[in-house]
Amino acid sequence: LRRRSHKMYNFFSRKCVFTTTTLFLHRTLAVKAFSNSEKMSAVTARTALDEMGKDGAFKRKESVWRDVISKEESSKFLPESGRYHLVVAMACPWAHRTLITRAVKGLEDAISVSIVHPVWRKTKPDDDEDTHCGWVFGDPDGQPFPNTKGLGGPFPPAYAGNEPDPINNSFAVRDLYELANDTNGKYTVPILWDKKLNTIVNNESSEIIRMLSSEFNEFAKNPDLDVYPENMKESIDSVNEWIYSTINNGVYRCGFAKSQEAYTQAITELTESFDRVESILGKQRFIAGDTFTEADIRLFVTLLRFDEVYVVYFKTNTRSVLTSPNILNYCREIFQMDGVAGTVDMEQIKTHYYASHPYMNMYSIIPQGRDFVGLLSEPHNRGELFP
Repeated sequence: LRRRSHKMYNFFSRKCVFTTTTLFLHRTLAVKAFSNSEKMSAVTARTALDEMGKDGAFKRKESVWRDVISKEESSKFLPESGRYHLVVAMACPWAHRTLITRAVKGLEDAISVSIVHPVWRKTKPDDDEDTHCGWVFGDPDGQPFPNTKGLGGPFPPAYAGNEPDPINNSFAVRDLYELANDTNGKYTVPILWDKKLNTIVNNESSEIIRMLSSEFNEFAKNPDLDVYPENMKESIDSVNEWIYSTINNGVYRCGFAKSQEAYTQAITELTESFDRVESILGKQRFIAGDTFTEADIRLFVTLLRFDEVYVVYFKTNTRSVLTSPNILNYCREIFQMDGVAGTVDMEQIKTHYYASHPYMNMYSIIPQGRDFVGLLSEPHNRGELFP
C-alpha cells in the first residue's frame, strides 16, 4: 500500500509539473507574440493585425497613397474612361465601399476591376525568411490550398470573379505596391490603379468613393447621383465621424483587442452607436437624412457583415441586425438598390475572415450561419414609412 501510494504521488507530481510547465510555455508564447506585435507596430504595420498599441488596443494606420483624380487641367490624374482599374476584395468592407459606388453610379464600363482571392496567403511563397501574408490574385488553373498554417480548407484556387492580375500579372497585391515603389509596407485594398502611368493613385476608400461620385459623370450611366451632395456635406461628415470610429472601425477594435480593457471600451462604444443607428433609422429614411449618400454606403458594408462575421468572430454579440427592425429594414432597401446585390458575395466574406487569421481560428472552420443575404432579399417598406 505504501509503495502504491508512493507511485501515485510520483505520478501526480509529474503530472502537475508537466501541466505547470505547459501553462508557463503557453503564457510565455502569448507574451512573446504580444511583444512581437508591439515591436512590429513600432516599426511598420504590414497588415491590420500589426496595428496594436501598448495597451492592447487596435489602432488603424491611415492610408498613404492619397493622390486625386480631378478635372483640373493641371491634374496628373485626369478622369478618363478605361484608364483606371480598381483592385478589391469582395470580403473587405473598405473595398466594398468602392464597388458599391462604382455600381450605383454605373461606371462598370469606364473603370475595370480585379477581385482578389478571399484567403490570405504568403505573398513571397519562395522566400522562407519573409513571413508576410496578405491578399493574392486568384488562379482558376491553380491547386487547392490550406490556410497559412497548413490547416483548414482546402480552399479552391479561385472563387467567383477571382482572376489573375490582367495588367501586371502580379501574384499578390503586395507586388503592385512594390511596383509603385511603396515605402510604407502595408499592402491593402482597395487600390485605384492608373493603367497609363502604371502606378497607384489612391488606396483610401473614403476618397476613392468621392472621386467615383464626382469626377466620372461624363462616363457614368447614372451621372445625376451624387453621394456627397453639397447641401448635405455637414450632416454626412458628422455621421461618418462617429460611425467610423465606433462601428466601421469599432468592430475591428473589438475583434483585434489584446486586453480586456481595450475590448470593453470598444464594445461599449459600439453598442451605444448601434442603438443610436437603430433610433435614427426609426425617424428618417437614411442615416444622414432623407437622401441616400456615401454615409449609407459606409454604414451598410459593416452591417452586412455584422451578424455573419462580427458577432461571432469579433465578439460583437451585444447586438445584431436581425434583432434590430429598423436596421434590418434599412439594409434590405440598400441591398435591393440597382447594382448593389451584385457586389455582395457572402461566401467570400465569411471565407476571408474565418480563414485568413489562423491565430484566431486555427482550423479555419467557417460557421454555417443563416441565409442572411436571403433575408435581405425580402420586401422592405422604407418608402412607405418615409414617403
